[in-house]
Amino acid sequence: MKKEEKKSEAFLKKLDPAYQVDKGQKMKLVVEVANPDAEVKWLKNGQELRVTGSRYIFESIGNKRILTINNCSLADDAAYTCVIGEEKSFTELFVREPPVQILRPLEDQVVMVGERVEFECEVSEDGAQVKWEKNGVELTREETFKYRFKKDGKKHFLIINETTLEDSGNYIVKTNGGESVAELLVQEKQLEILQGVADLTVKAKEQAVFKCEVSDETVTGIWVKNGKEVVPNERIKISHIGRVHKLTIDDVVPSDEGDYSFIPNGFAFNLSAKLHFMEVKIDFVPRQEPPKIKLDCASGNADTIIVVAGNKLRLDVPITGDPAPTVVWSKGDQIISETDGRVHVETHPDHCVFIIEGAEKSDEGAYTVLLKNPAGEDKATINVKVIEAPDPPQAPKILNIGEDFCTVQWQPPKYDGGMPITGYILERKKKKSYRWMRLNYDLVKELTYESKRMIEGVIYEMRIYAVNAIGMSLPSQPSQPFMPIAPTSEPTQLTVEDVSDTSITVKWRPPERIGAGGLDGYMVEYCKEGSSEWVPALQGLTERTSTLIRDLPTGERLTFRVKAINLAGPSEPCTMKEPVTIREIMQRPKIWLPRFLRQKLVKKVGETVNIVIPFQGKPRPVVTWLKDGQPIDPKQVGIRNSEADTILFIRSAERHHSGEYQVKIQIENCEDTAAILIQIVDKPSAPQKLKIVEIWGFNVALEWSPPQDDGNTEISGYTIQKADKKTMEWFTVYEHYRRLNCVVSDLIMGNEYFFRVFSENMCGLSEKPANSKDSAQIQKTGISYKPPNYKEHEFGEAPKFTHPLVNRSVVAGYNATLSCSLRGSPKPRITWYKNKMDLSGEARYRAFSKQGVLTLEVRKPSPFDGGVYMCKAVNEHGEAETECRLEVRVPQ
Repeated sequence: MKKEEKKSEAFLKKLDPAYQVDKGQKMKLVVEVANPDAEVKWLKNGQELRVTGSRYIFESIGNKRILTINNCSLADDAAYTCVIGEEKSFTELFVREPPVQILRPLEDQVVMVGERVEFECEVSEDGAQVKWEKNGVELTREETFKYRFKKDGKKHFLIINETTLEDSGNYIVKTNGGESVAELLVQEKQLEILQGVADLTVKAKEQAVFKCEVSDETVTGIWVKNGKEVVPNERIKISHIGRVHKLTIDDVVPSDEGDYSFIPNGFAFNLSAKLHFMEVKIDFVPRQEPPKIKLDCASGNADTIIVVAGNKLRLDVPITGDPAPTVVWSKGDQIISETDGRVHVETHPDHCVFIIEGAEKSDEGAYTVLLKNPAGEDKATINVKVIEAPDPPQAPKILNIGEDFCTVQWQPPKYDGGMPITGYILERKKKKSYRWMRLNYDLVKELTYESKRMIEGVIYEMRIYAVNAIGMSLPSQPSQPFMPIAPTSEPTQLTVEDVSDTSITVKWRPPERIGAGGLDGYMVEYCKEGSSEWVPALQGLTERTSTLIRDLPTGERLTFRVKAINLAGPSEPCTMKEPVTIREIMQRPKIWLPRFLRQKLVKKVGETVNIVIPFQGKPRPVVTWLKDGQPIDPKQVGIRNSEADTILFIRSAERHHSGEYQVKIQIENCEDTAAILIQIVDKPSAPQKLKIVEIWGFNVALEWSPPQDDGNTEISGYTIQKADKKTMEWFTVYEHYRRLNCVVSDLIMGNEYFFRVFSENMCGLSEKPANSKDSAQIQKTGISYKPPNYKEHEFGEAPKFTHPLVNRSVVAGYNATLSCSLRGSPKPRITWYKNKMDLSGEARYRAFSKQGVLTLEVRKPSPFDGGVYMCKAVNEHGEAETECRLEVRVPQ
């Protein structure tokens, strides 16, 4: 029997069994009370709620009592009760955490073997759970502790202390709301020479400075002279500042001449240069000697001196002449006479000096030195060429984008810095990232480069550096953002579905691989036999996997192919193996009658009849339907025909729709037919002539006749019911009874009974029963009944646990329950203990007792909740207890 809920006297409307709210949202719990003046109490986990700030708001509006919880947190996930006097309304509130989003994604990184790598991402929630993967395999703390995982509020870190070449790959961080991918490239440790050591020619007492620059600031090394290590002293000094290594020799003497080399530690190469000592010989000349400029080149011819931009140029020119000549330096028409400043000159008895501090591009040109004395004059021209790092190239162009690669193309910089371009360096980064990854360590000599190992569907940018003997240019402007995508694989299973004199229908299956570029549509083409020209069969693209191509030449043999198109371009074509002749194919009409229609189709009144009969035949056959040899009334039965099937449709079946339906398809003199039997059935009418035949003892014999209307189907049985005249409540005596008479037994003496019978078929019982006109009176026999005396049974029993508590291990943060079963009479008093401490007043624990099963619920336990729990039962016959151990694990 259906349990009827006892109606509450205090509550007009109680709380729902459970509510759910997102973390940070507001929740309202509403009840309606019968008495508008009633006072209510709100409990949370059994403890009464008090007004504390704006967290909880209690409202009383007419018959409504409202508890509002603002800014719900996980602490609000609890059981709530509204109490009015002795009545309670109970519910549970579940606080749902929103998906954890990745606010700052991982960055690609390039490191050398042995260096430390730290991947960092930021998520939307403090202390959220994340999972790290490498190339699709989850990373864990192995025995070797290769990977370290760290949390700092919303930030999560993956740390690899010493990288190896095997650590290269794609690293993924996943949350329940998204993921981020970054690539790690681990390179063999290589050292790049940014500036080599240059040969020096120095006079006595001058200073010689050898300088080189390498790509790694941490690299150390030694200087050697003629194969022996140079030892610093007061005159010789060695320095290492950042990437620059210097060897400085003050007051050069002839013994300093030789081969000097810088050898970096850990690398099998060195940087070498020569130091030439220049002696100034003073010959005795007679008086009145004309001036003479002693350069390596012939007098009056130009000599070229190259200086790196930013460096100092000092040109010492030995001169002779008696008396001492006057020296005039000039650049074009401008005479240089300054003895101080960035560009200045000095004059000494035996030589003159030309100095440029921090050479600039504007300092290039031809410089003339003119000597004059009474005996004559001499003149020499020196060309100064300033070289520097080249200008950055223009922004590169991205060509030939593939699934995980692209081709980068660029033009040389407009200015090469005065030295030939030795190659180019490329960098790339993700669009939303700030970190650029270097793609090559060996210089690219060409003006194109194929970038590989890219992630399909991620937006990238590229930039270029030009390199000459002096160094690297500034980076170019980044390329236009681009996304690596690939054309889909080719479509499959291209077949002919139908062909006529001027058209053809072809169909195919989608590509097996589509990728991040998606699928924009399909392009269908055909080619005449013997030709190599493919003609588009459709205007534009089609999104369907089949198409009808019209207006084709009759009798031509054509080959068809289909390509899938997306942003990356067309896929490889799927081509028919054999050409198709465009000609109508005569096909005899044939009806394919489904198996379930080869027997009688039975439907109930009011049901929908929908019969689909496929057929074949070319050209399209003519379809005719008949019912019992007569044309079908289109107002009662719907008929729809297509090229491949015919449909008979009855929206709501009636009894008169029963009968034999014939379908005929005809092409010229050829035809095919099929017949379908449809039977529409309904509930039967009531049985007839129900009468009471005989009454004896506690039994009554009944008899009746079949119903007048069997509902157009066989009667499957009868249902017989009886009713006591006092209550007139009907009880079923027999169901699915097959005969037309029965005996109703076990009737009660002294009562009077009525009887009724329902008929039954496959649609169910008849709407109305057949009722007996007369009643049956069961007579009393006069025999008195003396009940036996039984000794009253003693039901008292001491408490006994039929199923004890068992040890449990649970995960922190998820509700846990401890259960046991108990028997005892009278009902024992139950007490729960944790570590022998009574839990009766604790709000974190809820105890239940149902049908002898005792349950203790621990709401969202923490490691502190672990320990020994005991259940104790006591009644007047004795006591019993059982205990178990609860372990609370923190997820790793």
